[in-house]
Amino acid sequence: MRKHEAQFDKTAKPERRSPECVMRLARMGSAHPTRLSFLRVMLRRMKEEGWRFDRPVWEIDAKGVGRAVYRAIGPVRTYSLVAFAHDLPDEMRSDRVIATAWDATFTLFDGSPTAEDLDRLAQNVPLQEAGRISERELSLSRANRSVRLWAHVVDRLAQGRQPDPEEIEKVGYLMRTTAVYGSGKFGAADRRQIADRPELAAPFQAEMLSVWLTRQFTVDIVEHLAAAKGGASAVRLSPQIKGRLGVGNSTGLGMAPFLVRHPVLLNNWMAAREEALARVRALGAASPEQVEALHRAYEAACENAALWRSEHPIQVRKLADLRADLERIGDRLTTFPGDEARPWDGLWRWGEDALTLEGQEMLFALLLEPHGELIDDLASCMAADEESAFAIDGAMSVGQLRSILHKHYDWALATDFSRPENAARFWYVSEEKLEPRLGDRATDAGVEREQPLCAGLLAKNLDDALSGWPDPETVAAFLLRHPEHRFMVRRAQIVAQYPYAEVRDNLIAEDMLPIDLMRCKLAFFGATHFDPRSDKWVRISLFQGAPYPLDMQGSSSA
Repeated sequence: MRKHEAQFDKTAKPERRSPECVMRLARMGSAHPTRLSFLRVMLRRMKEEGWRFDRPVWEIDAKGVGRAVYRAIGPVRTYSLVAFAHDLPDEMRSDRVIATAWDATFTLFDGSPTAEDLDRLAQNVPLQEAGRISERELSLSRANRSVRLWAHVVDRLAQGRQPDPEEIEKVGYLMRTTAVYGSGKFGAADRRQIADRPELAAPFQAEMLSVWLTRQFTVDIVEHLAAAKGGASAVRLSPQIKGRLGVGNSTGLGMAPFLVRHPVLLNNWMAAREEALARVRALGAASPEQVEALHRAYEAACENAALWRSEHPIQVRKLADLRADLERIGDRLTTFPGDEARPWDGLWRWGEDALTLEGQEMLFALLLEPHGELIDDLASCMAADEESAFAIDGAMSVGQLRSILHKHYDWALATDFSRPENAARFWYVSEEKLEPRLGDRATDAGVEREQPLCAGLLAKNLDDALSGWPDPETVAAFLLRHPEHRFMVRRAQIVAQYPYAEVRDNLIAEDMLPIDLMRCKLAFFGATHFDPRSDKWVRISLFQGAPYPLDMQGSSSA
């Protein structure tokens, strides 16, 4: 029996929020990291299982060029980040996906690499897409320095001084990744080869491990360069400054369609969150330890919000909402838990009435924080065997299919896609980089290559095509006549089984913001300081405030 199990109100069934509420872009675009975010899942496992970390290779010269290896040594397996540091001229530094050179390049190796492995990787990893890696590698990534902060930190440490905390807070990271590839890209191991490993079963665990070890590398190399410049006068980063540094990430439009292309995975992510909230709301008491943990989480959220900066107009408004809502939450917590039969449910219902979407989603994260023993097991439910869910049920009747459309896609069937503002955009894949792009239907060429990413339009077209077909007829018969609708039929059948699988908004509307999709995914990663630079490009930070691998017990460095 779990520690909190006895606190459930047995007369009340925990209720998840409906997909109509949860799967809207405005709410998804207000998401915050929670204890179910993937980087926190990884950190908890490694702490609980006593993973060890070391740095067996450090071959970096005084100019910051060379290679290093960081190992994560678990109870059964070892994984190694192989890092290559480069001397990149300023004019070649670019965060765009079309870049061909970076300040550092990385791969996550399955095991401990030999000298021969390192030589092979040195011929390919720095080339990124132009090279090829093998099934021994689990990810491929690259990063660029935050040039101004990098120079400031190196200079200060070389002089024997700590960096200016204000400068640290303005940026929050020494390097930002511009891509972290996995799941078979460029020759890396396919997801199915590692999905049965407990430490990698949850989504994106290899990628999170790669970024976490990269964070260690960024601190190590900046201290190395400071020592090379300052000699005996140089100092290392203080623990306080070091803790405030994460790994930045610069992400463009290519990330946005992921949630649409992986409906079962999206469902499992969202269902886990909603189940977690429902479990917490069903609790019949709030212990002093839980209340104290809630207040600690609240204080951390306030500190994060105070340091969170953005110049994008949309995010500036969201930050204002968040800070105002945090004040309201603080006021409400002065009387929590009170005498309500279900205090956590009462706090949540208050938030739904009193807070903006930004504040509600922050309250969501706060409510989950004190309840690890109650909800952390849900992390094991967030992966998906998507192939098993994609077989079309041809024996389904047309009437059943029509009912699914009218139940789950009523929002789409009510949309008039003949109006220009409702079909203003189209998704396509760029020929040059094979990356998703968003075009203007009225002015851009390539509409004939539109990708099937607007489920709303596809559902409307399918419903129109079903008009006149008798209810008893089979879906198989319909698709023999109209094979062009196979994709949407499959998708509708998936949503009938997985209610959180579909974003319930028009993804080709004139006012659609791709950054809403991006923020939702990045919050699941555990990203903080979401900072849009446009509606299609964003910078975030990962692992700020987290421990460093080599600082954990049992770790060592060469």
